[in-house]
Amino acid sequence: MTASSYKQFFRRHHEILVVGVAIVLVALFVTISRGLWASPYNLASVLQVTATLGIMALAESLVITSGEIDISVGSTFGFSAITYLGLVPHLGSAAALIIALAAGLGIGALNGFLVVWFRLPSLIITLGTLLIFQGLCIAVTAGFSFSIPWAQRKNFVYQVLGGGNFLGVNTAVFWMLVFFILFQMILFAMPFGNRLLAVGGSSQTAHSRGISVKRVKFAAFALCGLLAGFAGVLEAGKLGFADGSMGRLMELQAIAACVLGGCALAGGRVSILGVLMGTFLLCGIQSFLVIMGVQPQWFMLVLGIIVVSAARADRVFRDWVLRGA
Repeated sequence: MTASSYKQFFRRHHEILVVGVAIVLVALFVTISRGLWASPYNLASVLQVTATLGIMALAESLVITSGEIDISVGSTFGFSAITYLGLVPHLGSAAALIIALAAGLGIGALNGFLVVWFRLPSLIITLGTLLIFQGLCIAVTAGFSFSIPWAQRKNFVYQVLGGGNFLGVNTAVFWMLVFFILFQMILFAMPFGNRLLAVGGSSQTAHSRGISVKRVKFAAFALCGLLAGFAGVLEAGKLGFADGSMGRLMELQAIAACVLGGCALAGGRVSILGVLMGTFLLCGIQSFLVIMGVQPQWFMLVLGIIVVSAARADRVFRDWVLRGA
């Protein structure tokens, strides 16, 4: 293969670089921890955390691909979790799920409406809704946590929604795999995916080709809220409780996973496999720090370094690919 062929290959399959980095880091984690990182218990724990954060990162990737950003996904995550567990004892798991998902969809739709129809910056709008719904979470819980009664933890719906295991793996992991397949189909085999990529690449060009930029961006925000809410429900199912702090700062991890996975913050480029691998890397690093006895607070420092490094690496990579193109 010529140099030009290599560049074209990596331009279309940039997630291969993320997979390569993941393999190297996993090898280092296993070696330094003397195999503890690769123990069945730890791997199951990493996968469980990756599942819910991965779904939220996939949700965030929709908005980023459209050329916008949503930093309210953490509060959407927490608000839906609290709504779900708060209603389960009174309405049952199925009805509580529907209302929790409606809450997530409503927050996403509100973000999309304010951004698209009022032409307001998505960073500012979602910062506002982040604070609003984070405040509601704290106010509703009033310093306490919502939990599900033990008698209802055997409910089938609750078990499927992160409260149970299948083949020794938490059910949230299987939901992540389902969304991985769905996103691959939606983004790369359906008209909406083509429109989303076109809008993120150049909204003016997309508009000139008859694509409704407003509808596409609104749909991206609405779906993002819906999926973030569903991820919150799964997390509530895994933990069995939810409090006012649930989801706090998870928006930063979701955005970091997208950046690591090769999503262009300017829009128009996304890799579903890359986003999930980016999520797995973040969760794996966090787990490794815990095993090595590092205080959890240091993870945010590491997260910041990773984001800056990933952004710089992405710029160098794009310059290399485009050089001589």
